[in-house]
Amino acid sequence: MENKKTYQQTAWSLTDLFESFDDPKVQAAYKEVEQGTKDFQAYRDQLTPDISEELFLKIITTYEQFYRLMSRLDGFAQLAFAADTQDQKAQSEVARVNQFEAEMGNQTIFFSLWWKALDEENAQRLLKAAGDYHYWLEAMRNWKDYTLSEPEEKIINIKDVTGVNALNMLYDSITNRYTFKIEVDGEEKEMTRGELMALVREPDPDLRKRAYQTLYQVYEDDAPILGQIYQSIVRDWRNENVNLRGFKKPISVRNLVNDIPDEVVETLLDVTRKNTKHFHRFFRLKAKRIGMEKLRRYDIYAPVAKSDKKYNFSDAADIVLESFTEFDPRFAQMAQQIFDASHVDSQVRKGKMSGAFCATISPDLTPWVLLNYQGRPDDVATMAHELGHGIHSLMAQKHSAFTQHACLPLAETASTFGEMMLVDKLLAEETNEDVRRDLLFRQMDDSFATIIRQNYFSMFEQTAHDMIAEGAQVNEIADAYFENLKTEFGDAVDISDEFRWEWVMIPHFYGVPFYVYAYAFGQLLVLSLYKQFKEEGNAFKPRYMQILSAGGSIAPVKLLSNAGFDVTTAEFWQGGYDVIDEMVTTLENLD
Repeated sequence: MENKKTYQQTAWSLTDLFESFDDPKVQAAYKEVEQGTKDFQAYRDQLTPDISEELFLKIITTYEQFYRLMSRLDGFAQLAFAADTQDQKAQSEVARVNQFEAEMGNQTIFFSLWWKALDEENAQRLLKAAGDYHYWLEAMRNWKDYTLSEPEEKIINIKDVTGVNALNMLYDSITNRYTFKIEVDGEEKEMTRGELMALVREPDPDLRKRAYQTLYQVYEDDAPILGQIYQSIVRDWRNENVNLRGFKKPISVRNLVNDIPDEVVETLLDVTRKNTKHFHRFFRLKAKRIGMEKLRRYDIYAPVAKSDKKYNFSDAADIVLESFTEFDPRFAQMAQQIFDASHVDSQVRKGKMSGAFCATISPDLTPWVLLNYQGRPDDVATMAHELGHGIHSLMAQKHSAFTQHACLPLAETASTFGEMMLVDKLLAEETNEDVRRDLLFRQMDDSFATIIRQNYFSMFEQTAHDMIAEGAQVNEIADAYFENLKTEFGDAVDISDEFRWEWVMIPHFYGVPFYVYAYAFGQLLVLSLYKQFKEEGNAFKPRYMQILSAGGSIAPVKLLSNAGFDVTTAEFWQGGYDVIDEMVTTLENLD
């Protein structure tokens, strides 16, 4: 690459948002949003069925201006908290911004309520003139049948601040302070969850077992508390969405947020149940390759060859950027933009949020990426994945703040595609057969983690929500989770008892109920896309770019249909699993 830069592992800079919580601009932003909402309320009496298209657009544009500023305040608090979940200032600022957001939301809620209740003829007239806001407005009207009165909606907004939001903050604060003590090479070490989980990919089977046991012991000790938090969140979800709003099922809420019909998600899960056999074949093959009669759940991510290849951060960044360049130089330039803005926090630190994510705050800002980089091949893949999210955001940044974000199932498209580009590059350039074999097996490990694991999570969530409604205790939920695991793994893998506590360590169950099928949706979609890319080459790219640059400006099923994919059929999803079948066959045919 020209003008090659060296990227080091650093914390991120949030100065593109604010200098610090004491920055006078923070207080000024709060005041500006407050004033914006007051000005916005002056439009209330002008919201009549015969409102002119010009005034309607002016109202929305005014709303978007202070919405963007609100997003900056919220983003700054959330990103500061992610960088150090034990920072009391960050904790209190997240609570403050949540409270403020609820209050401002209550002062502007009249607009969405009016819009949802507007007669169809006038709604269609205004939609025709709405430009880029069209789909945002259209999706809002999907909620018409589930919307309560203005006083009720206001109560829910306020209740969430000290209710479900506070519970999630508590869960994050408790679980991100955990440290784990384990003996490695005769020496006791204290590790973060991310560091501990790196050990489950080590060649030593006893170390893998002890890593999992150490992890679950800490979570099991707090399971009565974490389980209670979960029960409360689930009850809150049902109370609001099923009992008050009238959704048929708890998962239907998320499906409507994603604008994916219930039937499509049911088809996805149904096809998944019929295709676990490909992964069972893979687990049996893996057991054979690592010299075990049968895999234990501890061994799912075990390496098949003793490859301890590590990538320093700078080399990893180079490889990822090169793989993006080979697909399209614009992809690499966008990823580089994220690095150059100092918007990547890649260090491993005590108290920092575990895992990885990409945060898009506003169309006019470069996204932020959180990594916990430790030099393993899957850390490089995670870098490609999260930068892929960032590229998706930047591809769609010409859209409004309301239409830039793709819905969750499509939000995984660029990230997973980016990962596959990287793996292809690593395989093409790697001369060591052990490392190549390890990469191919890791690709299947990741497919398991992203597809089957997430879909069975989704099935468990539905069961758990129903059980809690009937008064299930924490132990009974753990039993149900264990039964779910047995169905997932069949007789291909032995599962030990401590895995019944795995569900209390899945943050998505708490923070974003029913999110998880989005990963499988995205991965299976990308397997189909990637297969077409391999077959069509450059002819494929315009259709792919069309999907990414649309962001959240078109209904997902329609967007995919325009690009030639019918996700309403079982055949479409089966196509993704057929690729998995081919991947397992390739592994079986390796020497």
